Amino acid sequence: MRRPAVLAALTAALALAARAAAPAAIYDDKADAAAQISRAVRTADRSGLRVLVDFGANWCGDCRALDANLHRPENAALLARFVVVHVSIGRFDKNLALAARYGVPLDKGVPALAVLDGRGRVIYAQKNGEFEDMRRMDPAEVGAFLRRWSAAPPRPVSAG
Repeated sequence: MRRPAVLAALTAALALAARAAAPAAIYDDKADAAAQISRAVRTADRSGLRVLVDFGANWCGDCRALDANLHRPENAALLARFVVVHVSIGRFDKNLALAARYGVPLDKGVPALAVLDGRGRVIYAQKNGEFEDMRRMDPAEVGAFLRRWSAAPPRPVSAG
């Protein structure tokens, strides 16, 4: 009688440990990505920022590497010039039309990025899988990308 109870407790403990060890989701498979992008564009328009649309998936190691590099301390000031939207592509079965709408060819691999202005116009769409090998890339390339495509820093408003 004790053995089944011990096995059940051990199984429950292992299940909890596995759930706790799983990395946090970056991409929300259930989100309305089009609505998220629309909200981001409105925010960007009001605040003079750009929108960085990151198409990827939680199973994608290069997508996770890109996200980690985006959030490196040396990129914080540059990333603050963007409203970031992570769009899940699932197993290449979600938001494909949305990627096409912004000119991002997912057949080149993920992560795949687009940069929009405050009106929702595409000012950059990744065409050649530039970040598809992010785990092997120099992290400085992410900073260079952010510098190239970021909006100018907001100017202080004078009281004068």
